[in-house]
Formats: sequence, structure tokens, C-alpha cells
Amino acid sequence: MERSEFFSTQAGRTINAPRQTCSRFGIGEVVRHRIFDFRGVVFDVDPVFANSEEWYQSIPEDMRPPRDQPYYHLLAENEDESYVAYVSQGNLIADMEGGPVDHPTVPQLFEQFKDGRYRMRRSLTH
Repeated sequence: MERSEFFSTQAGRTINAPRQTCSRFGIGEVVRHRIFDFRGVVFDVDPVFANSEEWYQSIPEDMRPPRDQPYYHLLAENEDESYVAYVSQGNLIADMEGGPVDHPTVPQLFEQFKDGRYRMRRSLTH
């Protein structure tokens, strides 16, 4: 399997990842955590775990997901607050609620919510 490297500012190190990965969700999709009660909109995807070792070790061992899967950056919300979440692919499911996410950063990154997903602002795309 071919591999490539990228520098993760969150991890503070170079990450070695497969050249091709299969992410289940794309930028702008609304997802839900399969265990915890929160949902969010995807704004970035890492091909493998690319956060700090300290963050990874803070996850209880019996719940710690494998590193070698896509990890998603979410503008997340629950009933009490809005925040940024970093979640493994195995812990996410499609959101069946179908409505927009009420996170204060959404208007900065996305233009509109249509057909169950957001469209990234043109000024932020390549």
C-alpha cells in the first residue's frame, strides 16, 4: 500500500497515512455521533488520526477507536452548547434529523444548507 506524509499542526508532527483512504462522509455533510448525543457538520477530514498523543490517550481505553481510519473535524452541537469535535469514522452515522446545524461558525465556512448538506463558501475552496 502506497503511503504519504502530511504535517498535522494539531499533533505537532508528521503523520504517515495511506495514499488513498475511503471516507464515508464529505465536507458539508451533517452527521451524528453513534454513542453520544451530538450532531455536527463536517468541515475537514484527516485520512487517519492526526491529533495529539495526549488527546488520544485521554479517551478511555475500552472506547478508544483505531488510529487508521478517517477522522472528522465537526462544528458540533448538543442541547447545551456548540463546540468543535474530532471524531473517528467508526463513531459517526448519517444524521436522519435532516435539519441545519445551529453552530455560530457555520456561516463563516458555509454558504447555504440545501438538500440535507452545506455548501462550502467559494472563497474557501481550492
